[in-house]
Amino acid sequence: MAGRDLDERAWTFLIAGIILLGVTYTTLKPAPEPPSVPPIVPQLDPTMIPLATGEEPIDVLFIKSGCPVCHAIPGIRGADGRVGPKLVLGTTGPRQLADPRYRGQAKTVREYIIESVINPGIYVASGYPDQVMPRWYGQKLSAGALEKMAGYLETLQEGS
Repeated sequence: MAGRDLDERAWTFLIAGIILLGVTYTTLKPAPEPPSVPPIVPQLDPTMIPLATGEEPIDVLFIKSGCPVCHAIPGIRGADGRVGPKLVLGTTGPRQLADPRYRGQAKTVREYIIESVINPGIYVASGYPDQVMPRWYGQKLSAGALEKMAGYLETLQEGS
């Protein structure tokens, strides 16, 4: 009978050990891995990337925006483009606002400059072709950049 008690205790310990291992395994087992899903990579949308923010120095602002390619801008090195008009809007802005061909809403030279960037077809300076100024500039320049550019351009006079 003593041998039988030993066998029962051995079986009891063995079964208890197996149960303990099972409980330990299920509680320590790492959570199942979620199904393999590739990470979402954001797509860059070029229309959402600004050319300029307005934080740049004025010369850098115009250069980053590409204005010198087409326009002559006094005080901006390398801005000697000839496709668009010379940007001396302190002189030409009032004349353009008074031109009977002007169809915009601007009341001031500053408003006119901003309007000309946002909607360049509203008024095309005499002697220059329409549809040359990119129509997307207003979407690529921050409000701060437009304000800073307009503030600079409205001070420029012919002969400067």
